[in-house]
Amino acid sequence: MSLPDKAFPVSWDQFHRDARALAWRLAGLNQEFSAIVCITRGGLVPAAIISRELNIRLIDTVCIATRHDYVNQGDTMLLKGISPELLEKGGEGILVIDDLTDTGKTAIEVREMLPKAHFACVYAKPKGVPTVDTFITEVSQDTWIYFPWDLGFTYQEPIAKGSRG
Repeated sequence: MSLPDKAFPVSWDQFHRDARALAWRLAGLNQEFSAIVCITRGGLVPAAIISRELNIRLIDTVCIATRHDYVNQGDTMLLKGISPELLEKGGEGILVIDDLTDTGKTAIEVREMLPKAHFACVYAKPKGVPTVDTFITEVSQDTWIYFPWDLGFTYQEPIAKGSRG
């Protein structure tokens, strides 16, 4: 497995700020959301932050596993669907949250379940941008985002190799 050329490590503080920025942007839409459906696992943390900021108490999950490595995203597998009462109106008034849209495969799969929902994520790559309605930060397609729940504290090489202080 080859590592990506560009790495974008995100700290807990930065992720929290970015998720709150997403909440601000969503609040500015002047749209009432009755529930959040978060795409697990990545959508769990931003959904918690956004649910607090927008005072949305009803939260459901859609659990989709994606087989991928640093370069390719593979097939998806639905592990748990959305509760039937949230599916009733095609997603009207529902906010779908994820941490990242990469290729958009997962968002497309969920959008088929909730075609009228509003899709939002914290980070987006160019291939995924058309599949979401709202996001905060776009990164290049060849960038690998390291989320805080995936990281430990270690030394980081400088971007320009061979320049140590």
